[in-house]
Amino acid sequence: MPGFLVNSASMYVFAGSDPGHSTLMETPPMKRIALFLLALPLVAAAPLVAQSSSSSSLSLVAAESGDGGSASQTMRPYSPVASVTRPFSRVAFGGGISPLGINLIAATNVNRYVNVRSTGNIFKLTENGISTNGFNVDAKLNLASAGVSADVFPFPNHGFRLSPGLLFYNANGAAATFNVQGGTSFTLNDTTYYASSTNPVMGVGSLGLNSRKPAFTMTTGWGNMIPHNGGHWSFPFEIGAAFIGAPSLNIALTSGQVCDAQGLNCVNVATDPSVQANLQAQIAKYKNDLDPLKTYPIVSGGVAYSFHVRRY
Repeated sequence: MPGFLVNSASMYVFAGSDPGHSTLMETPPMKRIALFLLALPLVAAAPLVAQSSSSSSLSLVAAESGDGGSASQTMRPYSPVASVTRPFSRVAFGGGISPLGINLIAATNVNRYVNVRSTGNIFKLTENGISTNGFNVDAKLNLASAGVSADVFPFPNHGFRLSPGLLFYNANGAAATFNVQGGTSFTLNDTTYYASSTNPVMGVGSLGLNSRKPAFTMTTGWGNMIPHNGGHWSFPFEIGAAFIGAPSLNIALTSGQVCDAQGLNCVNVATDPSVQANLQAQIAKYKNDLDPLKTYPIVSGGVAYSFHVRRY
């Protein structure tokens, strides 16, 4: 900061060889004019500082010296972090992609160490004609969720963060319809069946990835959506998990008959006890395979832009 003060009465400069003690001395008229011109940029910026005395960027403390009544001045320089740490003074919006879908993100600062971030995720996919274990499947994947998290920066001048959060809305899941063409074989619980040529097997299934509502999330990553250097753009990355609970799975054989290899001894799949028992055993195997998804992975990357909404 320049070593001068401007007031309505006169112009002063700091003098003195002692760095810790500066004495105010009145300057000649021409020097007053020169110093006044140099002070114009500060005068122009003064309204930004004077709006709030509690957040003033410059603090002058005057004290009377014991040997001649001269005033000493202690100057506290402006800290660029101050404008960042005022609560809710900046917001950021961004987007990215993760296993939860395409995400839209909004964040605001609480202080130097904490941002509050909300995220919405959505993705839909329809895939027809999937063939597995003798079934022809038409499937629809629907990902829709929303959550909030606190981005905690242990070292505020760096991008590393820890982000506990809550997935308060979760409609993630999939649905399917399937059929087995007549004469085609399929397996349930290691038992082979043959679909009737005159009455083929049909069924439905659903998968839920939302057993626990709301679900706790925990991620770590790099990148502050509200940069402390005053910049606007950021490229946040995070990795972690959502603890959504064990996936739910339902499969039902709704109609049709299965027979032996010769097409004889046909039974109704919806009512035959043996077929239904093997179906439930197969569902249990599928659930066991899906169990790791109760800790649903989050790997996300994206881009964000931040700006001031208020400065005071």
